[in-house]
Amino acid sequence: MRRTIAMALMLTVAAGCANLQRPRPITGSMPIVEGSADAARRYLARIVEIDDAGPQLNAVIAVNPAAPEQAAGAERLGLRLGGRAVLVKDNIETAELPTTAGSLALKDNWTRRDAPLIARLRAAGGVVLGKANLSEWANIRSSASSSGWSAVGGQTKNPHAIDRNPCGSSSGSGAAVAAGLAWAAIGTETDGSITCPASVNGIVGFKPTVGLVSRTHVVPISHSQDTPGPMTTTVRDAALLLTAIAGTDPADPATAEADARKTDYAAGLDSASLASKRIGVLRKAAGRHPGVNRLFDRALADLRAAGAMLVELDYEEPREMGRDEFAVLLFELREDLNAYLAGLPGAPPVRSLADVIAFNRANAEAEMRWFGQDLFEAAEKATDRKAYEKARANSLRLAGAEGIDRLLAANRLDFLVAPTAGPAWPIDLVTGDHFLGVGAGTLAAIAGYPHLSVPMGAVEGLPVGLSFLGGRWDDHRILAAGAAYERARTEPLAKAELQAWRVRPPR
Repeated sequence: MRRTIAMALMLTVAAGCANLQRPRPITGSMPIVEGSADAARRYLARIVEIDDAGPQLNAVIAVNPAAPEQAAGAERLGLRLGGRAVLVKDNIETAELPTTAGSLALKDNWTRRDAPLIARLRAAGGVVLGKANLSEWANIRSSASSSGWSAVGGQTKNPHAIDRNPCGSSSGSGAAVAAGLAWAAIGTETDGSITCPASVNGIVGFKPTVGLVSRTHVVPISHSQDTPGPMTTTVRDAALLLTAIAGTDPADPATAEADARKTDYAAGLDSASLASKRIGVLRKAAGRHPGVNRLFDRALADLRAAGAMLVELDYEEPREMGRDEFAVLLFELREDLNAYLAGLPGAPPVRSLADVIAFNRANAEAEMRWFGQDLFEAAEKATDRKAYEKARANSLRLAGAEGIDRLLAANRLDFLVAPTAGPAWPIDLVTGDHFLGVGAGTLAAIAGYPHLSVPMGAVEGLPVGLSFLGGRWDDHRILAAGAAYERARTEPLAKAELQAWRVRPPR
């Protein structure tokens, strides 16, 4: 769909490119963006230039041609986000575009309604620039998938190395922000789908406390773990966007406390300090890659130089935690997706997970050339509620009370740190993803606690992030820690070169 829209935009966008202005640096508690309409035109032009053509990143599925006009209106009204242009992962409903979850089964799923988080975005002066590509069905269809592939959008490429994978299901959101296709993007995470693409694409990604941001009208996996969150180039921008989209939604019981808990997440970030903070170091989560460990050691040295006290932790995630999380996700996928599909307006071709499985079989050439749907089929059979409830209680206990909570309390810590993920691997549609086993994000994902990834450098030109994990509702404290680390960081960051990976000269 976007390929047709993009060609129509070529002339109108080009006409506005001569005098484009970049957003004014953000200062104060009520930032103003200058030239927001011009910025939106610039983003649309760049999408045409490098997403449709050039390296063809495939990070964007559809664009909103009215974004410049809407940005100008938001700026005139003096709203807080001032017309900033935001890409939205294509499993979140927006009124102007279909919501496909990357699947041909939902290619015409134009509900003409905004998810509550999108309504909040608009009320704060944010503008929907378009829909970002994603791993189809948020990467829970197949155990052998290639992250960033969907039947609707194709394979998303990492702008730092276009033959490398962008990771996670919010892959298009991460790649788009890294490539300068939008001011920010909104992703969703169940386990790693915001933080991993943030890490490997060299941007900031924040998974908030589950229940801070509404999930209504978001294509679901798990009501226990799903949450939308911001993906940006700086921690401050992530805080601005989170402030806009957070809040209680009567239709989402998990958000009952959100209005009471939310705050201005950008407040105090410019002066946030790491002095006297006690930081737990999850050394075993760094894995064995020497490049990752070198970056982690440099980041720890920066934290220490900024006044933090580091506490090495002898902790390793128990295997049963991940085993039970998997059982929870399969059970909740069937129930939650069935409810979402059954409630869609119009006449979609699928009303249940079983319908989606049948659709994929009937359209196997387009949907299942590269990998199948073994996880969908397993979820359809996951009907034992007692086993599910036991698995949820156990995984939550291990990740929360006996995981993050115990580590923080027993060691008198402010938060935990670890590398977020390993460097991006080559795109491989034949055998799927190749993770290095780096990171501790599953703890925060299962517990529903905040997790921030901030760039800490690169391994041979491939970005790697530093994770900050805290307790429930510690969102502002974690963002403050990340902002303080940004200022203390001494390691240079990689630039998105929009080329295939190449061997670089020794440093």
